[in-house]
Amino acid sequence: MGKLNGKVALVTGATKGIGKAIAELMAAEGATVALNGRDAVAGEMIVKNILGQGQKAVFLKADLSSPEANHNLIASVIENLGGLDILIPNAGVLGLGSVTDVSIETWRRTLDINLNSVFYLLRAAIPHLKADGKSGSVVVTGSIAAHKGFPNHAAYCASKGALEALVKQAAVDYAPEIRINMVNPGPTDTELYKNSAVAFSNPETVLDKVPDTLPMKRIANPGEIAKAVLFLASDDSSWTTGSVLTVDGGASAAG
Repeated sequence: MGKLNGKVALVTGATKGIGKAIAELMAAEGATVALNGRDAVAGEMIVKNILGQGQKAVFLKADLSSPEANHNLIASVIENLGGLDILIPNAGVLGLGSVTDVSIETWRRTLDINLNSVFYLLRAAIPHLKADGKSGSVVVTGSIAAHKGFPNHAAYCASKGALEALVKQAAVDYAPEIRINMVNPGPTDTELYKNSAVAFSNPETVLDKVPDTLPMKRIANPGEIAKAVLFLASDDSSWTTGSVLTVDGGASAAG
């Protein structure tokens, strides 16, 4: 028996990296998964692979930078899958640059995708997550950047810090019907992580040195983050809401 049998889950930013790993694990645990992303080719390929395993999934393309797109995405999930039990806002962008260097356009888009889209998704999804007396679960993908400064990551760090505050506030408002939690990954083997190297003064070598700074002496693979998300999405965490689960190989503990 899967941990998510009979559940409908929406995962945004699901065409690569952590989002892809989350979507695949949710499907393996019995959920019918709606994958969202901007890359339709990648999304449809992931769905094909999930269906080939005898599991259930659909792909819904959307750029989540506007309130309308988020509202329409939730409406599409309800129309296509008949309901919504689990929401995983995972889509994110880097938006690199210091306060004086980052463009206003980049600042706005970073907050639109990393922070505002989560607000829009919650606004649209909450009535469905608690419909008919059922109990819904939201797990937001954050970052240790909510608490740690990184060179030339002004918009990214700001968006993740604000996102954590939103998660805690919403958890208070919508308990006990809906549990809302957050996973803060540390260095993880994703395209976004690799792209972040250009923000540092030594982009050619900075990522090679990261494992030595971590107590675990390696970076994570996306599947390890997905397992933390599964815990918070499932009934295994039935008395957990407003919490932030840090999964960072000891990066935060080491300072």
